[in-house]
Amino acid sequence: MQLLGFAGFVFPLGNILAPLILWLIKRSDSPYLDRAGKEAINFQISYTIYAVVAGLLCLVLIGLLLFPILFVAWVVLMVVAAVKTSNGEEYKYPFTIRLLQ
Repeated sequence: MQLLGFAGFVFPLGNILAPLILWLIKRSDSPYLDRAGKEAINFQISYTIYAVVAGLLCLVLIGLLLFPILFVAWVVLMVVAAVKTSNGEEYKYPFTIRLLQ
């Protein structure tokens, strides 16, 4: 679920919809998958909001600096989360709005 954020490159909002669909299918299999799925969805929603804000800030040129930083953080944090969760560790993304509890 952690790496399904890359689905956003394939179809619009795929970064949110792909982990959401997998989470809805697998959440009843184990509490660990339920927590990991919620965390991945919260992360993708949060970073989509941050990207929209950065896009708006492009009007005042600040967003031009924020977009690359945001993109690198998005990729690195997804890879770190994938490695940690594949090892069975709990991972909490930093700077994530926890919409799903």
